[in-house]
Amino acid sequence: MPRFFFNVYDGVSMLDDMGSELANWQEARIKAIQFAGEIFMSEAQSIALGEDWRIEVTDERNLVLFRLDFISVEAPALSSHRGKDRPS
Repeated sequence: MPRFFFNVYDGVSMLDDMGSELANWQEARIKAIQFAGEIFMSEAQSIALGEDWRIEVTDERNLVLFRLDFISVEAPALSSHRGKDRPS
């Protein structure tokens, strides 16, 4: 079974040196999406607006098969709400 590696880049590289044996790249895609969900759940408080990060999935030859890119972007409407959350 092929081995896939899930590397996270968010200003600090977290390289997967163990990998996971999966049947194919489609299973690796599903695992990458689930992994991203775990990161969102466990790190929600520390993901800042304007911060971007990604998960790259590579094969045993270190070829990037695909990547998932994430960015949290502040919409113009948010700037009009700044300060309104504070008590008067």
